[in-house]
Amino acid sequence: MKRQTLKMLVMLAPGALLGLGGLLIALLAWLGLTEEQRAVLVQARESVIAMATMGWLLGSAALAALAQRLFRDHVQALARLEEQTRVLISGQSRQPVDGRGSTQVRALALAINDLAAERNRLQDDVAHQVRQASQDIERERRRLAALMAELQQSVVVCNLDGRILLYNNRARLQYQALADGSTLGDGAGTIGLGRSIHAVFDASLVAHALDTIRRRLDRGAANASAQFVTTTRSGQLLRAQVAAVLDQADDASDEAGQAGGQPQLSGFVLLLDNLTRDFAQQSLRDQLLHTMTEGSRSALANLQTALDMLDFPDLEPEMRTRFLGVVREEAAAMSERVQTLAKQEASGLKTRWPMEDMRATDLVAAIARRMDAVPDLQVSAEGIDSGLWLRVDSFSLMQAIAYLASRLVQEFGIARASLRLARSGNHAHLDLVWHGTVMSTETVMAWELDAIRVGDMSTPLTVRDVVERHGGAFWFERERARHEALFRFLLPLASAVAPEPELPSAVQAAPTAGRPAFYDFDLFQTSDMAHALLERRLDDLSFTVFDTETTGLDPSRGDEIIQIGATRIVHGKLLHHEGFEQLVDPRRPVPAASTQIHGITSAMLRGQPGIAQVLRAFHAYAHDSVLVAHNAAFDMRFLQLKEAETGMVFDQPVLDTLLLSDIAHPNQESHALEAIAQRLGVSMVNRHTALADAIVTAEVFLKLIPLLADKGIHTLGQAREAAQRSRFARVTY
Repeated sequence: MKRQTLKMLVMLAPGALLGLGGLLIALLAWLGLTEEQRAVLVQARESVIAMATMGWLLGSAALAALAQRLFRDHVQALARLEEQTRVLISGQSRQPVDGRGSTQVRALALAINDLAAERNRLQDDVAHQVRQASQDIERERRRLAALMAELQQSVVVCNLDGRILLYNNRARLQYQALADGSTLGDGAGTIGLGRSIHAVFDASLVAHALDTIRRRLDRGAANASAQFVTTTRSGQLLRAQVAAVLDQADDASDEAGQAGGQPQLSGFVLLLDNLTRDFAQQSLRDQLLHTMTEGSRSALANLQTALDMLDFPDLEPEMRTRFLGVVREEAAAMSERVQTLAKQEASGLKTRWPMEDMRATDLVAAIARRMDAVPDLQVSAEGIDSGLWLRVDSFSLMQAIAYLASRLVQEFGIARASLRLARSGNHAHLDLVWHGTVMSTETVMAWELDAIRVGDMSTPLTVRDVVERHGGAFWFERERARHEALFRFLLPLASAVAPEPELPSAVQAAPTAGRPAFYDFDLFQTSDMAHALLERRLDDLSFTVFDTETTGLDPSRGDEIIQIGATRIVHGKLLHHEGFEQLVDPRRPVPAASTQIHGITSAMLRGQPGIAQVLRAFHAYAHDSVLVAHNAAFDMRFLQLKEAETGMVFDQPVLDTLLLSDIAHPNQESHALEAIAQRLGVSMVNRHTALADAIVTAEVFLKLIPLLADKGIHTLGQAREAAQRSRFARVTY
């Protein structure tokens, strides 16, 4: 408003001055005229007044146009140049400033661009030196990421507030499997950098473990830890081991003087084990054992009674027959219970040993050593491809091959056998080869289905069970030309990149990813979480930056969300690997005009989850963070209209990059997302998908933060107050 008033005054001032000057000249001229001349002028006053008025209007218009041009080329151009120069100074963009305006403004813009180019050269030189100096640190980080990725246990590191600082990929998969249905299988897991571990564990459990650790540290323990067992909302049974992360206090600091130089607890490590399957199997064993015990006690009592009665020589034939029936029934019932127990135990045994990557030469050597226990058999290895790696359960495979070899020795007197292993497409052939005696298909099938027994060792597993465990095949072949016969196992090859360690079925179904960089140790320095959000600095908050694609632009008339995309900002860092993107079935057609914008068709949305499920997942993803969007009033209106239907209320603070851009650059002509991104040097890729727009908005928001700081806007409360003063703040939907 002040800028518009100034502009109006500048435009009207020349006309007013011209009018006053004309009146003054006319007055002086009137005083210098004679009576006769004045009489003539009075008679011609109408013509004179009209001519004077016309001249005054033309002069005023010319001067106003000149003033407007001078304002645009000097005042407005300088204001625009000042805003663009501040962007250059902040380092948010290297785009040259706009030189539109007067000759002096263009010259000033050229000088500014020259200075910026020189500064950029110096910054590039400093950045190059910093990169060289940081190579050792980066190598250590890569080693840490590699180590974390290869660990077979889920690891999560948190600060004392329970904020996650680091986690490995197995933890991501494990915690995703523990979700209670509030997340979708699209990367929106229950953990992420800066998020609270208390979303998974009750805060009191972690607090109790930390209290135990502190007491042990006070007693002088060097490596204090604690553990607890709990259940999740989804019914999973977990055992969590909590280990201390210690900081060695600086002896020269006041804190060290108070603490006596003792290490201080600064965070903790959570090591998680899922006991659900083990507990279920143990419970099943206990139940079967109880059934066997109780059922057998009653059955044995009945048997003993029947046998005692059968000892009477004068027992009537009808009663003898009845007691014999009791004996048969109880024996059959006991036999059935024993068979059930054996089947359950065999079922658990099939998956007891983990699948593992193993080199072909090591596997054959291990099998050969196991076969040395078979009496009267000499074993050799030939034609082994040393470059092969297999994904096998080596224990059960060794047992199966040793069992087949022992049957060959016992029933056909085979004294020599050999092992071969070679690639066959995406699998490998492991052959047990011998010369001479062949056998029928019926014999092979009988051996395949019999329980494995080698010497004194026996197991309820069969050869077929072992083959099915590997997802492979088994058959018998004859090679008449060589007078050879062989058993062939078809086994899976290990992938080029080692797969994730075996997890429960819910985790196995989850998508895998490469080695993670899921760490941010700066979060150890996070401020006290008890501070009110409005008093927190913008660069110290967690943000969920989101965008929606919709069927249309009018949510109050039935338009629906068809896609939500979001990304997270934690401690000033954009977390690309923790994105959220999900299509939504709107239960209505998508207009062709909308499809032309975002490319989403009705066919793409069939079978997708409904808005209630998606908003439940997004609510969990955005929990405990500040929402950020461009033109946020539009997106928030869609969310608000779904509160009654879904029960999901998004009541956290909201920031709008449209309003913040207007506060940072009030003299710019456009505050569309494309214009802001171009102004701040943010690349625009794959626009009009929800996740892509969210990422662009996040990058814009990160560049706006220092520009707002230059205007004295540092905290969330200050940003919200400033946004309310924007001319766009009254837009509603």
